[in-house]
Amino acid sequence: MSVARQLFLLQLVVLTLVIAAGTLLAVLDQRRDSDDSTRRSVTAVATALALSDGTVAALRTPDPSAVLQPQTERIRTATGTDFVVVMAPDRTRFTHTSPELIGGTFTGNIERALAGETFTETYAGSLGPSIRAVAPIYDGGRLVGLVSVGVTREKIGGQVAESLPTIFTVAAIGLVVSAAGSFLLSRRLRRQTLGMAPDELRRMYEHHDAVLHSIGEGLVVLGRDNGEGATAEVVNDEARRLLDLSDGPVPVAALPPSLRTAASPSDTGEPRDEIHLTTDRVLLVSREPVEWEGRRIGTVLTLRDRTEMQSVMGELDSVRGFAESLRSQAHESANRLHTIITMVELGRYEDAIAFATDDLRLSQELIDRLMTAVHEPALAALLLGKVGVAAERGVDLIVTEDTALGPVAPLTPRELVTLVGNLVDNAIDAARGSAEQTTDGPWVEVTVCEEDSSMVVRVADSGPGIPAEEFDKAATRGYSTKSGQRGLGLALVVQVVVRHGGTIRTEPSLGSMIVVEIPITGAAS
Repeated sequence: MSVARQLFLLQLVVLTLVIAAGTLLAVLDQRRDSDDSTRRSVTAVATALALSDGTVAALRTPDPSAVLQPQTERIRTATGTDFVVVMAPDRTRFTHTSPELIGGTFTGNIERALAGETFTETYAGSLGPSIRAVAPIYDGGRLVGLVSVGVTREKIGGQVAESLPTIFTVAAIGLVVSAAGSFLLSRRLRRQTLGMAPDELRRMYEHHDAVLHSIGEGLVVLGRDNGEGATAEVVNDEARRLLDLSDGPVPVAALPPSLRTAASPSDTGEPRDEIHLTTDRVLLVSREPVEWEGRRIGTVLTLRDRTEMQSVMGELDSVRGFAESLRSQAHESANRLHTIITMVELGRYEDAIAFATDDLRLSQELIDRLMTAVHEPALAALLLGKVGVAAERGVDLIVTEDTALGPVAPLTPRELVTLVGNLVDNAIDAARGSAEQTTDGPWVEVTVCEEDSSMVVRVADSGPGIPAEEFDKAATRGYSTKSGQRGLGLALVVQVVVRHGGTIRTEPSLGSMIVVEIPITGAAS
């Protein structure tokens, strides 16, 4: 039996018992109120008769019954009582509802009345059980008689019975309303618990908890409301590790901005797997809607860590680039060597020497300048390699004369290669793509230097640049000027910049230019 049905039946039983008990208490309360009302009524009538001068005067006559019987009957009928008995102090009745009992002995307690007290009691007399009041009658200071006024239990029960339909009707209405409320509550609970039984819910929770803690992917479940102040419904251990989230409830505002965008319902047809970058990681994010009975009730975000894979792929690209550079240089060297050999065979020795030394001089000058001005060998080697790669691709790569970087660079060699290498690669691709639109041929200009206690990297190219509306997206989810592609170069650059508290911006130039500034701790003034 489902939780909803069990709760409904339990509530129905409890409500029935409570309403039945309430009805019984209401009946008992009504009976008590009727008894109290009867006591007050008979006491008032008995007291009024005892204090009446007519009653005292009738008791002085030789035949009190002849005077009092008609009067007491009229009073009994008018007040709705069942009997009005006037008696002598020795219990001899002067009046009674049944005339044949006149002259007989009154049955009941009169001792307190003989002592001068008016009191009430419940007593089974000649007419059956009744509530009666007994009051003393005084003539001056002398006790001359007693008066007893009563209402039978049968009549009181009839009065109570007249109120029972109202009580039972109210109880029935209350039971129906309560049952309807319980039914609606059980329906809502059934929807929320998917109609499952307690054991099924327990097993599902245990499996759910075990899976969430053991799954190797990050999992974030969000509800329908993802606005300000909303909280993620489920965040597993791996998601907390990947996003550096603390224990406890996770507000949606604590998620990275790119994931908050991904969490919003969208019909844009974006791919399921998207690259998102945090400060330290590259994440592959999948978004799936959660639906129940045709309604969307939330969103599931699946996070996979691709940081190490991306790092390996970056290193592989670097090795591939260096291999391509070596291949092109070997091919170019072979061409030049054949040219020199042919000149020697033709006897043009001086031209051969000039051709060989001029090319060597230009290459050696660039090598000497970079190795002297740039303290980090990895950066110098990177720039030298990129010059060869750019030349092979038909792009003129220029390392400006003011390129210089001392030993105080805030970045590790790996981060420095990531930063400069991705900017240069993007610039070469952009310049090649715009070769037909430039009259001077595609070109790239690179500057790495120190300015005002900051390391500054400027990379300009002859390409069209990144549109302003795409720059923010490129910083978190990758961007490529190639149609149908999405690169991570700029996003990885932004990751390094943010990690070191730097800034990145675009500036207008002859083509397009990206400028990165990263503070240098302990830079020389």
